[in-house]
Amino acid sequence: MENPHRINKYISAPVVRVVGENVEPGIMNLRDALALSEEQGLDLVEISPNANPPVCKIIDYKKFLYEQKKKQKEIKAKTAKVVVKEIRMGPNTD
Repeated sequence: MENPHRINKYISAPVVRVVGENVEPGIMNLRDALALSEEQGLDLVEISPNANPPVCKIIDYKKFLYEQKKKQKEIKAKTAKVVVKEIRMGPNTD
C-alpha cells in the first residue's frame, strides 16, 4: 500500500515550511527540517505538497494515520444510520 503522504527522506522539495508542536513555525532547508524532526524522535510529513513552499509537519506518523482512520470511521458510522422501515397494510388490518 502506497503512503498517502511523503515522509522524511521521500520529500523532494529543497525548502519547506515547518509546523508542529514544540516547533517554531518557519521556512527552512529540508536537511535542517529533517535534523529537527530526528532530534525530537518524530517524522517529517508533507501535509500540503501543492503549497509554495510545501508545508511539512513534525509528528508521529503512525499516530497521525491512526487518528485519521478513527475520524473516517466516525464519519462513516454517523452516515450509515439511515434505516427505512416498511409497514404492510392488508384489507384485514385494524
